Amino acid sequence: MVDHSGKNFPRPTIETEKYWQGCRNHELLIQKCSECNHYQFYPRIMCTRCSSEQVKWERTSGQGKVISFTIIRRPISKAYKAETPYVVALIKLEEGPVMMSNIIQCDPETVKVGMKVEVEFEDWSDEISIPKFRPINEGV
Repeated sequence: MVDHSGKNFPRPTIETEKYWQGCRNHELLIQKCSECNHYQFYPRIMCTRCSSEQVKWERTSGQGKVISFTIIRRPISKAYKAETPYVVALIKLEEGPVMMSNIIQCDPETVKVGMKVEVEFEDWSDEISIPKFRPINEGV
């Protein structure tokens, strides 16, 4: 396992614990409202469309498209120096919600808006796995 000490680790909360548990199992989970079928991310205690408290967790396809991105060339701390340059992107999941993550396994200069991506998990510790996205090789 790569050394991730010094990085900003997420702290699961009551609302996000199931999300992080899914990540530990290498499953990307998001909430779906049982009343109006609205998918939402980030996790909340109620539906952002109809205010129902009947939200449940569903496994996603793990696929989406880049809708915006930036290339980070100066690390925020020494813990991230080895990774620079790296891409921080907004990814619209196939299910609809948008999430922020990194694009990995490609040259940052090749990332484009509209690029199709799929989730891959990076294990930072025994408790925390981080969802990141890699380009989908459509020609394969």
